[in-house]
Amino acid sequence: MNYPLTSINPNAIIGSNVQIDPFTVIHEDVQIGEGSWIGSNVTIFPGARIGKNVKIFPGAVISAIPQDLKFGGEITTAEIGDNTTIRECVTVNRGTSDRQKNSHWPQLFNHGLCTYSP
Repeated sequence: MNYPLTSINPNAIIGSNVQIDPFTVIHEDVQIGEGSWIGSNVTIFPGARIGKNVKIFPGAVISAIPQDLKFGGEITTAEIGDNTTIRECVTVNRGTSDRQKNSHWPQLFNHGLCTYSP
């Protein structure tokens, strides 16, 4: 169900059976796979590629610009695989075109902020 207090850009691609709760903002150039649930107060910025059956809990921010100092405004994406759970108030930023290994990802998973299911 999509609530009237949700803002969804008409250019976003939303799969079937996706539930988007109130006060969520979905920008242009976003793809959300079928069967996903987007909780309330979630912001999804351009470049988000969200797989099938993903659960994003309230307060999360997806695909914001990276904090990497090498970021120069290039167009990049934040890709979230199928069956992933993003818990409350987690921020997942886009990458940079540099694509070097990011040593902080293992730390993210060790703190239990994100559940990865291959």
